[in-house]
Amino acid sequence: MSKTKKWIVALLLVISTIVAVQEVIKTARMYLEEYPSNDINAYVAWGAGGATDIMGRTLSIYAAKELGVDIVVQNKTGASGAIATEFVRKQPADGYNILYNAENPTLYKVLNISPIDYSEYEPIILIGQQMPVVVVGEHSPYHSISELIESARKHPGKIKLSTTGIGALPGNVAAMLESTSDVTFNQVPFGGDADALTAVMGGHTDVSVINYSAAVDYAREGKIRILTVLNNERLASEPNVETISEVYPEYGKYFPWGPFIGAFVDKDCPEKVKETLAKAFRNAWETPEFQQFLADSDVIPLGYSGDEARAYIEKWQQVTAWILHDVGQTTVSPAEYGIQRIE
Repeated sequence: MSKTKKWIVALLLVISTIVAVQEVIKTARMYLEEYPSNDINAYVAWGAGGATDIMGRTLSIYAAKELGVDIVVQNKTGASGAIATEFVRKQPADGYNILYNAENPTLYKVLNISPIDYSEYEPIILIGQQMPVVVVGEHSPYHSISELIESARKHPGKIKLSTTGIGALPGNVAAMLESTSDVTFNQVPFGGDADALTAVMGGHTDVSVINYSAAVDYAREGKIRILTVLNNERLASEPNVETISEVYPEYGKYFPWGPFIGAFVDKDCPEKVKETLAKAFRNAWETPEFQQFLADSDVIPLGYSGDEARAYIEKWQQVTAWILHDVGQTTVSPAEYGIQRIE
């Protein structure tokens, strides 16, 4: 080996040693410094004004007081929330980058959206769950879920269902109904929930699925009719609306199920950081003011973290991934990712 090559090799060894030492120092500081010592960034995977954005920003106010630093909330939208999910995962695993997202990452792999999902994250807290309801327009001939299902069986592909795409709530519930009750709908795509609901109210489509919090005002004004609640227990605010499992017990195994929102941090964060965040966000979640906010928003409080949160997310993934697979909407079998079917 020439002297020049030996010099280059020696220089590279010195550089690699310096880099390694810097990483050790960085890691040591992470463990030794009091956390948090700086403001925390929080990234909302959805647009401003949506449920995830409002819930995340509201909880951040109370969590910041617990942590003693500011939580700077930003929106980073796109690809069904995958843009933010991938971005936060690429940031240093030091607890200074939090992800606010909904249930969508549980389907990223089976829908070929992203290789990064909640298996790469620690759930700081699952904030709350929305309650899905099946709705029709005020002039609809359907007054119960059984009437709708029986009509769909007699007239496959004739009933128009407003949807907002694969992996979104209306499409997920349509897949649940189709795979469980052996029916087929004519799914009509719209750009968002508001457009899908407007189509139902205008008689352009026959039925759709929406969160109760978004449906309640229209139902009370008589513009739509709620046929059923996707749950095993009736809503306290709608005691006369039957649950789907009351009519069709085979649906009972799926619930509790519905769109949820949570705060997440990189799974590789130090345990001390995870514990600090979990405690702060739990205390923030428990404040009477935030609980009232959830009640006013018609959101079911969850408050899960750690193993309890992971179990909840896993069940949601099992239910949804397999019903989508059963109607041919997944790119691969959920079994390829170790997702077990709920029997």
